[in-house]
Amino acid sequence: MKRLHALFICLTASTLFGCTTAPKTAQAPQPRVIQSPIRPAMTVLTPQQQELAQLQKLAPTADPGVLALALEARSCAVLNGDVPNSSRLAVIDYSRPSTEKRLWVFDLANNTLLFNEYVAHGQGSGMNYATSFGNTENSHKTSIGLFLTAETYEGGNGYSMRMDGLDRGFNDNARQRAIVMHGADYVNPNMIASQGRIGRSYGCPALRRAVAAKVINIMKDKQLVFSYANDNNWLHSSRFFGCNGQTVAQIMASARDNKHNAGGGAVAVAAP
Repeated sequence: MKRLHALFICLTASTLFGCTTAPKTAQAPQPRVIQSPIRPAMTVLTPQQQELAQLQKLAPTADPGVLALALEARSCAVLNGDVPNSSRLAVIDYSRPSTEKRLWVFDLANNTLLFNEYVAHGQGSGMNYATSFGNTENSHKTSIGLFLTAETYEGGNGYSMRMDGLDRGFNDNARQRAIVMHGADYVNPNMIASQGRIGRSYGCPALRRAVAAKVINIMKDKQLVFSYANDNNWLHSSRFFGCNGQTVAQIMASARDNKHNAGGGAVAVAAP
């Protein structure tokens, strides 16, 4: 009877109020967590990497690997006390044909490209491409490596600038051989259509007469000229590479990879 009575009471109450268990306490809404977007880590460039990036912007058609080697040679020469911390740097890429503008002159202090010009190679080095290089008199071959510019003079080729080669065994006979920068009529792009190349020198980095004096005046008196070629002997033995802990291959590959990721850029290849 007691159970029936209790059931009766519950049914009656449920009709009026609903027969339930104890009401649940209302749950407070949980705050929504907003995640900040993940940002890629910033890459911190070394001063030399920053300088290379600037040269690549100024000379987008130049091989970034060659530019990187030029900066490496300059850095090593300054570090070793061989040269002053020159503000102007000329880069010649002799892995390119004479039909291309393969000379770049940079003002590093002001982050500017001053010239991009044709430049001749020696008769003994090849036809359109320079494939053989030398350091001996009467070879009429182009010398490669790092040069320190010197005084100017008036000679048989007109206004000229002497250079002292700093790479022992590769260009240190430059003054004795009279390897100088000068103007020449045969450095003429109009010759390309008829003979497939510009004219050749006796080993000097000769320029168009219209710009020779301007380039010489910018580059004279202890500035740097870096002449590059795909010459394994020089690339593996020059004392101006490797002072920053990287091999030539690593320096060039890193510069080219960075340029490739950024898009564009020409790369030096072995001459045919």
